[in-house]
Amino acid sequence: MDKLSKYFRDTVEEMRYKVTWPSFEELQKSAGLVLIGSLVFAIVVGLMDVTFESLLKAFYNSFR
Repeated sequence: MDKLSKYFRDTVEEMRYKVTWPSFEELQKSAGLVLIGSLVFAIVVGLMDVTFESLLKAFYNSFR
């Protein structure tokens, strides 16, 4: 049990004193970049989906 409590004490100490936390402005910039990147990725995947759907429909309709 001593090892477990020492582990948690060491973890709390490290999180308080040894971790460099980003500032609020840095967090906002990072969140904005993630949002923009996610939107771009969603648009690209959506365009690929529409393109492949139309290609497959054209391919299947060529056998009718």
